[in-house]
Amino acid sequence: MPVCGPRPRNALATRTAILEAANRRFAAASYEEVGIRDVARDVGVDPALISRYFGSKEELFSAVLDSCTNKSDLMEGDRADFGRRMAHELVYGAPNENKLRWLAIMLRSVGSPKAAEVIQRSSIAQFFTPFAEWIGGEDAIIRARMVAGMMMGMSVSRDIAGGFGLTPEECERMCERVATTIQGLIDG
Repeated sequence: MPVCGPRPRNALATRTAILEAANRRFAAASYEEVGIRDVARDVGVDPALISRYFGSKEELFSAVLDSCTNKSDLMEGDRADFGRRMAHELVYGAPNENKLRWLAIMLRSVGSPKAAEVIQRSSIAQFFTPFAEWIGGEDAIIRARMVAGMMMGMSVSRDIAGGFGLTPEECERMCERVATTIQGLIDG
């Protein structure tokens, strides 16, 4: 009869499972309401293992925020047609589950001073700074903030309301106006 040893360890799979469980927890409850023990229980691991992979709860929260963003999609392609690409996505694009989860996580936790600090740090490092560098030129950070605010506002408005409730012709006109506005901000 063969003797079976302990189950082989897979650090990457365990880390991924912890991150996914934390992602679900932080999307459903505020930073203050989520405990390391809760996440560990969801994955079936010892809470010490979470500390080993992520350090503190704050670092786990930061990793969750980072896992929800994909800034590279935004900055792929030519700057000269960024406005057109983004306008099309904003007007006609389908809701993006990752963006909605990221927003839910931020909104649920921004009331916590510790979480707010992590959110601000992550937003600046993972999005605003690279986006402003990609935009370049004078007042790039101001323009990046304005473009991001417009895109976030339109995206949230669309996703919450299940669309804009416009005729196809109105959608086309809105797409043109949004493209012109965004491109104007990108070009400076």
